Amino acid sequence: MKLAWRPRLLWSLLLLASTAGAQAAEEYSFDASTFEKHPFELNGYFQLKQDDFTLNPAGAFYKLNYYNQPQQNDLNVTTGTMQLAGKLRQGIGTFDFRTNSDVWRDELAHDHDNTVFEAAYSVRPDPGLTMEAGKRAMRWGKGYAWNPIGFVERPKNPDDPELAREGYGMVDADWIYSPGGALQTIAFTPVLLPVRGDLNSDFGASGYLNPAAKLYLLYRDTDIDFAWQGKGSRPARFGMDFSLNLVSNFEIHGEWARILQFTKPVTDASGQVTNVTANATSYLAGLRYLTASDTTYIAEYYHNGTGYSAGEADQFYQLVDNAFAQLQQSGNSTLVQKALSLQNSYGRPNSGQDYVYFRAQQKDALGIVYFQPAIFAVMNWQDRSYQVAPELQYTGINNTELRLRIFMLQGGASTDFGEKANSQRIEFYARYYF
Repeated sequence: MKLAWRPRLLWSLLLLASTAGAQAAEEYSFDASTFEKHPFELNGYFQLKQDDFTLNPAGAFYKLNYYNQPQQNDLNVTTGTMQLAGKLRQGIGTFDFRTNSDVWRDELAHDHDNTVFEAAYSVRPDPGLTMEAGKRAMRWGKGYAWNPIGFVERPKNPDDPELAREGYGMVDADWIYSPGGALQTIAFTPVLLPVRGDLNSDFGASGYLNPAAKLYLLYRDTDIDFAWQGKGSRPARFGMDFSLNLVSNFEIHGEWARILQFTKPVTDASGQVTNVTANATSYLAGLRYLTASDTTYIAEYYHNGTGYSAGEADQFYQLVDNAFAQLQQSGNSTLVQKALSLQNSYGRPNSGQDYVYFRAQQKDALGIVYFQPAIFAVMNWQDRSYQVAPELQYTGINNTELRLRIFMLQGGASTDFGEKANSQRIEFYARYYF
């Protein structure tokens, strides 16, 4: 594939390489005060990111995203981000928060956004009991790129699974007990996630408390979770996960979830929509392996029981083609409006049914300390379309992280990655931590 290199991103690559060479070695020092708990802590980062998209005018989601907008072949987006995290301790109580502020600009528009990711007050009357209320980003599940049992959290982005996510307003608790013996630890986490008016409005239908719970067990060397969410704003669901180190450098993990009476809209090429309701099963199997040379491999297979099969997705792509053909021939936008109404369902991330994820990352590559090249790929297993992204990361400058990634999407017509709005993306960011 021919890459549409641009001068500013070439300079980004040169900057990454030159700083890595200049900072190849750094002395290590230990400061015990770093680990002391202070009454108030504040940290965060500033980030400047440049994204250059090569657009895909033939793609279904390009046609929908740029409907009634100027048509173009590429898009350059500059984003500035500030993320703040703080913690205030007093007695048995702790208030912590995380905010995210973005300002961005491209050739078509500019905007800004300020979001509170987390803000919660917790009390710990006993070392084994914590109770809290506020906005919290839960992290349920053992998967790296996906979490089928992440019932009370926003989904991960497989392009950046470790990125901080916005939480939901909730009341929750953690009770931890260590009985000893083979069953080393038991932990129970009950949750109430109410949906009222603007509170958690994107979780689902309003007027429900949405109880959920997770039971954690550490049995010998195996981590096990059992998770449940009651019927309310979303259909009821339950599931489990596990994680086990077969040896010190080889871990396997899995998740399984059952969603009861899940409803999804399914269309044909003419725009006839049927709401299909059925029980759905999602599951994940994965592994992590660390070699003696400090190369980390992560591989996962994910079945999304609530997603669309390749055949169902193909009907939607045909609908989009028919809609814009009708618009061009007669000026009638009825089918276009129908396709737009289905975009959130068919266009959500990883809306297919079967995916494979692979990542390889090398620590201190080429003898350069803090230089970590990596490559990762996501494939829709049913239609064989995929995305592959090489990555260069350097953290050898004090409190600074530099990262360059190139996303290359491959797939024919009527395939998951072939119908995306872009066919390539080059991303570079510089992040300063404080």
